[in-house]
Amino acid sequence: SVNTAKAQWNGTLKEGKGTMNFTGYEGPFNFASRFEDGSETNPEELVGAAHAGCYSMFLSALISGEGLTPTSINTTATVTLEKDDIGPNITKIELVSDVVCEGLSQDKFNELAAAAKEKCPISRLYAGSTATIELTATLK
Repeated sequence: SVNTAKAQWNGTLKEGKGTMNFTGYEGPFNFASRFEDGSETNPEELVGAAHAGCYSMFLSALISGEGLTPTSINTTATVTLEKDDIGPNITKIELVSDVVCEGLSQDKFNELAAAAKEKCPISRLYAGSTATIELTATLK
């Protein structure tokens, strides 16, 4: 599968503005939304959305492989952007996932949640990078 997203930026870093778009989404971004408290989106927010979606789908696949059907998997990803010697850098992604699935034991849930954290494609993208991925998963 090959997917495409686009971004356009106009102007300088601090005064400029841009638009990111992909299937079903188009949103503005600017310096304030990325490095301050602006109300538009930013690349890190979209990385978080991608990671939350990827993790949720991968965990669903693992649970389904056990012959169970999850009622819901709600995942939030918090992406931390910090500055290092080179410049801005994603240093941490925190996944918090709440799962409702009848018939899933706590032990099996813990095993599958950890496996999804390691094996979903977005997690694998960050493997070996300077970013750490932390997981808090709760079976409700």
